[in-house]
Amino acid sequence: MARRYDPERRQRIIDAAIRVVGEKGLSGLSHRSVAAEADVPLGSTTYHFATLDELMIAALRQANEGFAKVVAARGGLADARVDLPTELAGLLGEWLAGDRTGVELEYELYLAALRRPALRPVAAEWADDLSALLVRRTDPLTARALLALMDGICLQVLLTDVPYDEGYAREALARLMP
Repeated sequence: MARRYDPERRQRIIDAAIRVVGEKGLSGLSHRSVAAEADVPLGSTTYHFATLDELMIAALRQANEGFAKVVAARGGLADARVDLPTELAGLLGEWLAGDRTGVELEYELYLAALRRPALRPVAAEWADDLSALLVRRTDPLTARALLALMDGICLQVLLTDVPYDEGYAREALARLMP
């Protein structure tokens, strides 16, 4: 029997992995659960992703794109006339106001890098990419401090269910500016 050409299958598997983690957490992620969610044979998941780490890397990379899209759409980080703390607080607000499952998934995969070294380079991509944008507006040390504060604010919002306070975020970020 001829093999059916399915160019979308790899992407469907990644999307299914994101849905599985969103519904069941990382502990629910397996080749079998993803295959069932994507409605593909189990062998397809292992063909495209030999290990769960490979699948998580693809999912994390796709999840990272969510924040990058918000940054690109706003465009304020590249404009020196835009107040940086206000722009960063607005970016966080827009991102956190979006699909909560996507934000939670990104952080769950991001924190999985603590135990899965294969995820660390991908987890670091978000910080490296944003830092590269911020150093156009400030020094490298301040850029890293801004990133750390933004991470902390996001984690507090996600873990405490306290609504995001853009004014608080703007003021806190402004205090780090030289």
